[in-house]
Amino acid sequence: MTHNTPLSPRPLHHLADGGRRLVTAAQLRRHGVSAAATDEQCRPGGPWQQLLPNVVLLHPGPPTSEERLHAVLLYAARERPAGGTVAVPVQPGPGEAPAPAYAEAMITGRAALTLHGFSATPPLPSLDVIDVLVPRLRRLRSTGCARIVRTTALPTAEQVTGVPVAPVARALADAVAELTDAGAVRGLLTEAVRGGHCEPAAVVRELNRARLLSRPHVVDAVDSLVAEGRALAEQRLYRMVREHGLPEPVWNVDLRLPGGPHLGGLDAYWPEHAVALELDTRGHRQQDDALWAEHARKREHLERLGITVVHVTPRKLRDCLEHQAAVVRTALMAAGDREPPAHVVVLPR
Repeated sequence: MTHNTPLSPRPLHHLADGGRRLVTAAQLRRHGVSAAATDEQCRPGGPWQQLLPNVVLLHPGPPTSEERLHAVLLYAARERPAGGTVAVPVQPGPGEAPAPAYAEAMITGRAALTLHGFSATPPLPSLDVIDVLVPRLRRLRSTGCARIVRTTALPTAEQVTGVPVAPVARALADAVAELTDAGAVRGLLTEAVRGGHCEPAAVVRELNRARLLSRPHVVDAVDSLVAEGRALAEQRLYRMVREHGLPEPVWNVDLRLPGGPHLGGLDAYWPEHAVALELDTRGHRQQDDALWAEHARKREHLERLGITVVHVTPRKLRDCLEHQAAVVRTALMAAGDREPPAHVVVLPR
């Protein structure tokens, strides 16, 4: 075969139509392009190029960031059956079909965080490798710009600019796994919380699942993250009381029975109504089940004493502040219909 030998004009025209520029070797074969013909087109200086094993870019110029992302996904995704989508539109425009789903593959790590809008991660063109998350038993190896990250349970991907991307907490864990600089880790975790991308508890769960909490620089960063998350949640709580016209509570107090045991700490307490509010900001050194059991025991004890406990999470305060204010207001209004509570001593915490 010579350089000028035509290669199935109809299929090649179809593949290149509409900006569709990436295909797998298997997809080419299904359109009548042999392996030998593909190798000929991908020779140095040829019209095509092989970006990754079995992934072909149908133009000779440097790949764009979008093309690199889709190439990594094509390389890692489980092959679609014959008759499926044969190429990837790099930037779907109005009226074009959406980007195809990639079976058992999604972008994770720093590339995913950049797609989620993080400023602490490099822009896509600056990344030498792109992490892609796949099931643990997939037979793949890292190569070229694709770094394989394995997991026993693939999360539900989020679509960002037509690309399946791991949720922020999972992408953070995969990014942190590759970092040894404490400042870089702290910067990523801080941006995750301050930027409202996710709650500290979700990040901590993923870091714990990835067994990264044994690394001192990660533990230090997580301590800062938990403190940051709690401070933000407390600010939202103060704003909820102020902006929604709730009575001013006493803040950050301990309750005790007169001459008796300690009943627990509370973030806010309305003594005249016997209504308590507790923020759920669970620490990373305790198992969720054990800590939830402790919360439940305290709540049951307080309610037996006639104290209503409102339990809120930082996420609820972030996403539905007005609804949380209504919950507290309802509890306060219902106070007059309850039996008088037991007398408790309120102390500053």
